[in-house]
Amino acid sequence: MIKLLDYGAGNVRSVKNGIRKLGYDIEEVQSPDEIISCEKLIFPGVGNFGVVMHRLRESGYAEALIKRIHENKPLLGICVALQTFFEESEEAPGVKGLGVISGKVRRFDDSLLSVPQIGWNNIKPHKESKLLHDYDGEKLYFVHSYYGEIVGSNKSWILATTDYGTEFISAVEKGNIAAVQFHPEKSGAKGLAMLHRFLLNSEKLSRGKTAQRAGEKTNIAKRVIACLDVRSNDEGDLVVTKGDQYDVREEGEVRNLGMPVELAKRYYEEGADEITFLNITGFRDFPMNDQPMLAVLEKTSENVFVPLTIGGGIQEFTDINGKHYSALDVASRYFRAGADKISIGSNAVAVAEQYLKTGVRSGLSSIEQISKVYGAQAVVISVDPRRVYVNSPADTDKHTIKTNNPGPNGEKYCWFQCTVKGGREGRNVDVIELTQSCEALGAGEILLNCIDRDGTNSGFDLELINHVREAISIPVIASSGAGKVDHFVEVFTHTRAEAALAAGIFHRREIPIDSVKEAMRQSDIETR
Repeated sequence: MIKLLDYGAGNVRSVKNGIRKLGYDIEEVQSPDEIISCEKLIFPGVGNFGVVMHRLRESGYAEALIKRIHENKPLLGICVALQTFFEESEEAPGVKGLGVISGKVRRFDDSLLSVPQIGWNNIKPHKESKLLHDYDGEKLYFVHSYYGEIVGSNKSWILATTDYGTEFISAVEKGNIAAVQFHPEKSGAKGLAMLHRFLLNSEKLSRGKTAQRAGEKTNIAKRVIACLDVRSNDEGDLVVTKGDQYDVREEGEVRNLGMPVELAKRYYEEGADEITFLNITGFRDFPMNDQPMLAVLEKTSENVFVPLTIGGGIQEFTDINGKHYSALDVASRYFRAGADKISIGSNAVAVAEQYLKTGVRSGLSSIEQISKVYGAQAVVISVDPRRVYVNSPADTDKHTIKTNNPGPNGEKYCWFQCTVKGGREGRNVDVIELTQSCEALGAGEILLNCIDRDGTNSGFDLELINHVREAISIPVIASSGAGKVDHFVEVFTHTRAEAALAAGIFHRREIPIDSVKEAMRQSDIETR
């Protein structure tokens, strides 16, 4: 009897799908008594420590979890679930954790690092374990801003540690109780194998031998992301398309480069580190539960076990039946359908414009609402800037750079204007104003597109990427312009971007993902 503790977290669908993929049945916990009585319990955690602990206590689950842990009944915690084992967290001062592990959950130092840590890192096993049976250094998927600290009084719990600026606890185990900071359900075949080892009865698998890696440092990999622009064609079918300077039509018809669910599965099998869906059709008249992209996410998550991001339409709206949804309602429904992160585009520009006027966090914006509940790591801001050339920085009040790519009249300076409506409308806000505002409001990552490079295959705009990356402390995904494997090597060599995204070259099979990664490895770029 395998139970999943769902207290209203984010994407628990992927955990369920992973377990079902392994051939097991799983049901959700319906009462505190079931937490104590079930044979095996999986406790996935997503979001803010304070929100998680409030919901656990409100439902009576916190006391039941503590009782189960003390009775040493099999339990596997994931991500924030590990953090709840500690006494307290800097994320929610004054909120007590379950307190079964001594120590505090602390925030990574964003003066030294990109925070959140988002991506694939290794773990260093500290003892033999069934959970890490024959683990041999494979990378696993992390996404978090806070970590469990190592102190003398909790060392008996430590199963594995990981390095990200500092060494932190990435897995704990004592008896039949285990928890991990990474997401096994999002770590591909290696992560599913780890879930399988937890589910196997002890007599079927020895504790095995794990690689001892004391003294070595782990390194986070640069990510290669496949992006699928999804919209309805003229017949009403959802297709993956790609535009040139955002124009998706060819000879009057919407370009059809494949079906979204099938393409996502292909990219997972080819080694994509993440998959992003950008919904470029409004779908505003549909009741929320009938949104076509929900079905795409649900079907994709059945067979794709790497992170999924969904963008497009993440804002408040009123449907055709007159029902109102907040941005948090919309995001929550996408998380429940299988998304791990949501991407906010045009709405982020409006939010930033308001913030720039007042300098005050209202708590009501889409970014703040979603980040407060699900954590900064769940909120990606998709930015569509274009170059505006000037003769001198004195000609504008915007953040300028001196460019190596002069303008049409020989201008040596430019600033990057943010746009909305698929690049069709420019706004009086530059890319630095936007990204810094969104970071201040609680966003955790920037998807940095470039209208000038989109569809050109001429390479990423390195000047734009460095301009933004030096201004913020959250991770940056480089997008637009990739045309060959050298462009990925170039962006990771000459900028500090944490990830690079491409679409058309992958859809048309012009460049296989494994060729990109091989070129990265040959250039000594950390790669999964």
